[in-house]
Amino acid sequence: MDTTTAGNSQTCDVLVIGSGAAGLSAAVTAAWHGQRVILVEKASVLGGATAWSGGWMWLPGNPLARRAGIHEDPQQPFTYLRHELGARYPAHAPRIEAFLAASPHMVAFFEQHTELQFRDGNAIPDIHGSVPGAATGGHQVVAAPYDGRKLGPLLSRLRRTMRETSFFGMPIMAGPDLGAFLSVTRSPKSLLHVLRRITRHGWDLLRHGRTMQLVNGVALVGRLAKSAEALGVSFWESSPVTRLLMEQGRVTGAEVSTPKGLVRIQARAVILATGGFPHDKAQRKALFPRTPTGNEHLPLPPAECEGDGIALGRAAGGQMLTDLASPVAWAPVSRLMHWDGNLGHFPHIIDRAKPGVIGVLSNGQRFVNEAGGYYDYVAAMVTQSPADQPVASWLICDHPTQRRYGLGFSRPFPIPLAGAVRTGYLKRAPTLAGLAQQCGIDAKGLQATVEGYNPHAAQGLDPAFGKGSTPYNRKQGDALHKGPNPCLAPILKPPFYAVKVEAGCFGTFAGLSTNAHAQVLNSEGQPISGLYAAGADMASIMGGHYPSGGINLGPAMVFGYLAARHIAGATEPEAKLD
Repeated sequence: MDTTTAGNSQTCDVLVIGSGAAGLSAAVTAAWHGQRVILVEKASVLGGATAWSGGWMWLPGNPLARRAGIHEDPQQPFTYLRHELGARYPAHAPRIEAFLAASPHMVAFFEQHTELQFRDGNAIPDIHGSVPGAATGGHQVVAAPYDGRKLGPLLSRLRRTMRETSFFGMPIMAGPDLGAFLSVTRSPKSLLHVLRRITRHGWDLLRHGRTMQLVNGVALVGRLAKSAEALGVSFWESSPVTRLLMEQGRVTGAEVSTPKGLVRIQARAVILATGGFPHDKAQRKALFPRTPTGNEHLPLPPAECEGDGIALGRAAGGQMLTDLASPVAWAPVSRLMHWDGNLGHFPHIIDRAKPGVIGVLSNGQRFVNEAGGYYDYVAAMVTQSPADQPVASWLICDHPTQRRYGLGFSRPFPIPLAGAVRTGYLKRAPTLAGLAQQCGIDAKGLQATVEGYNPHAAQGLDPAFGKGSTPYNRKQGDALHKGPNPCLAPILKPPFYAVKVEAGCFGTFAGLSTNAHAQVLNSEGQPISGLYAAGADMASIMGGHYPSGGINLGPAMVFGYLAARHIAGATEPEAKLD
């Protein structure tokens, strides 16, 4: 669908700023409804932080769960969120209601009318299993794997999988795929699966110079981008927006700095979806706890996520909402040095829950249920790390545990450990005291912690923190573990290992104040005509809480969809629910 061009200006119906899940969802939905769409992206590649994510979306009541026979009470997710948000729930209730009502229809729309297909996460529980309304499954979906060859030339324009979470460039999908890699030495079926994946990856490298097996966030981006391309959406990479255009209080487009010069794009509506502000050091310093200089943080999103959309929205009169439980979507992250000298950040999502792994502070003491949510782990680390020391913890395990599951970026057997030890990423010592000395941990405290932990762990018990006590904990553990608790095992056999974990994030929660249509609101709580925000540019509908995995991408997809529908004037669902 062509846009109108006049010199150094262009005209379209909808201008989308940002190419992650929110931006692409909005672009595809708007174009399907007959809107002329231009999508501009600051980076040289498309995909934003979504391409580096696991790709999971929290979408209660989704059609995949219904097809699997999961028919929960529609009030159950409301009950869960009311208890999770507590006193903050009323302020976010209108957007939560819009999100939960639209989630099934959004999934059905993309399934029935676009290239985007899904796989269910029906076995993934909500994080806080003891909270009323928590589900044991049926709330998660992820994009189905995608053959990169179907993208043609578009493939080279997409951001590749995050280096730290791939295996020699091959992305590994959370779920059975990852489970096979972690049990490769214990299951012939897993070994066969892994050999097939590696063989296919090697063939792709020989023929195409990269993997063609797109999974996780890259599969989501690839499927959405292909759908957008088919609907005539124009993609402009390396094109940051310098300012929004306004007439009589209405947003009428934007000025864009392109490789060919400055272009003014006139549009009926602008959707901000630039990925929040995880790389804005000034905002981190102002809003993040225990971040006195703004540098005490390890953000996982790409460097281009610097708060551009929020700044544009505020310049147009939008208000930034910061009264949240947390301004940031915490993630436990370790620093590493790659073989080529490049620095990397590894997100600790799965390893903390494995049997035989504990997390300790500098005093050598445990401080949290390690198998709980990644957000919860860092939140506890921030509040409990000694005030006179940087926020940090260490994951500790023994030799059999590291060889079975790996620890952080140090891979399990048969991958050698020498490189990780040589760079200092993985600390190793024949005794716990020696390990403590290398890490700067109180040796007596660590020794006492392990001695107190081991007898209970051998019995499958954790009276201190309840590791392995919830469905989410056990799902993250090891179903093949021979002990009584899939998350617990003693730490006994030297050498012992440690990896330092610091506070990082998957993105930010503070953002522009919006209504249920994703319209940006001014200081009087009124919509700014022509201006919308979705994804991390929009303040989190969860009030800064983290009730389940996928609560970033799920709302991002839904509010991109809702913004586009509102612009197009759509009143009826585009697809039938199963």
